[in-house]
Amino acid sequence: MLQQTLSIIKPDAVERNIIGKIINIFEKNNLRIKNLKKIHLTKNEAASFYEVHKDKNFFNDLCTYMCSGPVVVMVLEGNDAVNKNREIMGSTNPKEAKEGTLRNLFAISIEKNSVHGSDNLENAKKEISFFFSKN
Repeated sequence: MLQQTLSIIKPDAVERNIIGKIINIFEKNNLRIKNLKKIHLTKNEAASFYEVHKDKNFFNDLCTYMCSGPVVVMVLEGNDAVNKNREIMGSTNPKEAKEGTLRNLFAISIEKNSVHGSDNLENAKKEISFFFSKN
């Protein structure tokens, strides 16, 4: 089933200039870039986006990190895009990520794990609309 999902290339990966390497892996895995932009999140935008984690002990650090530099937000499209993107990203903890996944290849740490991806189709729709208007 053709789906869309959100992917974010996080500040650590943007800073290290590996945007193209990450996009290349998406494209090699039959995910098409339907929309893309580079932005610099404000603290309020990061807090709003990650509101689901507001009661967790890592929330403030996550928000600070996500607005520490520019990010690249993308809408990826493909068959079973949500699950495919999750598989390509690998485990949140790069030490547990399978060989060849984005986090295995590029993450610096569990906090600076280079990419974000929607965890289910419902959240994908919400996350896409957060960054990309219907217009």
